[in-house]
Amino acid sequence: MRNFGKIGLMLAVGLLAACSGNSQNKPATPQKEEKAMENKLEINRTEEEWKKILTPEQYYVLREKGTDRPFSGKFYLHKDKGMYKCAACGNELFTSDMKFDSNCGWPSFDREIEGGKIKQVRDTSHGMIRTEILCAKCGSHLGHIFDDGPTVTGQRYCVNSTSISFEAENKK
Repeated sequence: MRNFGKIGLMLAVGLLAACSGNSQNKPATPQKEEKAMENKLEINRTEEEWKKILTPEQYYVLREKGTDRPFSGKFYLHKDKGMYKCAACGNELFTSDMKFDSNCGWPSFDREIEGGKIKQVRDTSHGMIRTEILCAKCGSHLGHIFDDGPTVTGQRYCVNSTSISFEAENKK
């Protein structure tokens, strides 16, 4: 049994040695990408300011990159016509024409409104490699984008209901 402990320790030391290297040759980490994005945001607030503006649930999802429980969000099965906006800053993100039922448990959209409303950042959390989507105006977490959508774009913007608000289309 002692030999297994020594082997495990040697493997751990070897992995640490292999992972530490010249950082100049490594690509930017997601944290560095996000920090660079923060400097370019139209709305820059401290986390204390966000805590005063957002509900605890919104703060968890939008600022701490939390996730709604699947099949529970208010916009999951929402079918009204109108505009979906960032719940933190009101930035227009999606129209109801972009929404589709993906049966994944969260609101899904096949594209975003043009004009750089959403920023994409590499996300390696939870042992996965995904693309996180953030509001380009305030940097809030919206969800993730996947290349498995059934529409002509082939994309699925998987969005937390908590991260968006909705403005109904005016009916005349």
